[in-house]
Amino acid sequence: MMRNEMMELPPYGVEKEEKDSMLLLRMNELTALHRKNCQEYGRMLKNLGDTKEAESLDEVPVLPVQMFKKRTLCSVPEQNIYKTMTSSGTTGQQVSKIFLDKETASNQQKVLTRIVSEFTGSSRMPMIILDCPSVIKDRAMFSARGAGILGFSIFGIKRIFALDDDMRLNVAGLKEFLETHKGKTVLLFGFTFMIWQYVYKELARLEIPLDLSNAVLIHGGGWKKLEAQKVSRDVFKQKLRGVCGIKEENIHDYYGMVEQTGCIYMECECGHLHASTYSEILIRNMRDFSLCRPMERGVIQVLSTLPESYPGHSVLTEDEGMILGIDDCPCGRKGTYFEVFGRIKNAEVRGCSDTFEEARH
Repeated sequence: MMRNEMMELPPYGVEKEEKDSMLLLRMNELTALHRKNCQEYGRMLKNLGDTKEAESLDEVPVLPVQMFKKRTLCSVPEQNIYKTMTSSGTTGQQVSKIFLDKETASNQQKVLTRIVSEFTGSSRMPMIILDCPSVIKDRAMFSARGAGILGFSIFGIKRIFALDDDMRLNVAGLKEFLETHKGKTVLLFGFTFMIWQYVYKELARLEIPLDLSNAVLIHGGGWKKLEAQKVSRDVFKQKLRGVCGIKEENIHDYYGMVEQTGCIYMECECGHLHASTYSEILIRNMRDFSLCRPMERGVIQVLSTLPESYPGHSVLTEDEGMILGIDDCPCGRKGTYFEVFGRIKNAEVRGCSDTFEEARH
């Protein structure tokens, strides 16, 4: 299958023309697979008139992310479901449910490993998980937090959680861990808002020196809450360096979602988010969903080569972004690089989701 060919390629070494050609073949393959095996998806495509193969990436049928909250979208028999993942959400909110078979889950982990290793190297490191242990207790039903922690844990050895289940910072445990692994590069992983709220703020309050100058931090999610507190990406990095000495160039944000686990978009040393060989982003005009040109803001559509157990290969997010360039980032990595501005007001993306809802009937 085309997915196997693409997975053997370097994560950031394929230029646009070659990548687009391979990706289009894979998107058409996945659309056909899910049309056949997911009744809900097939019905929506039929009612919307999407019956022919896409001739370009912008013609690939796209599902609004809301559909994963409203419908059960699964392309494998129930007995083949290995794991169910849920999106983050506050109490009372609908959450996405993503159904994985063993092959899809395995491929997600392989691709995640290839992408992240480009930034951390291939050696596993002592790892501090900037979260609490209880979040990964139920291994059959993972939240986005639990899935992220489990996925990134493969890069670590001798792991420790920075917080206890009451969200208190384990300062003594962290100091002992860092002393044990003195001189080694330490991997830190967590979710942006939680790092700010429960790690940075506590270290600043206690004024306790914690030497993380030799650490690499990977973090994602939660920017909406931080922006409400007037905390920018630059401020986040500067403040963390102030309390623990971590170098700003070793702090990597990532953009990702439970609907397309594995194909994350990592931030390079230049502060740009990058699409890998195994994924792509398109930017759509919020008024008519036409394709935006680079440097034009619009709603983000994400494409992934991985989802075979559910129809998540082409998803319209609720986030606003802008493509900055393709194949020419100063960091040297090939592919599309872009910026995310945050969540779009619900009313502006509801139209496309409503169209799909109406098409069901």
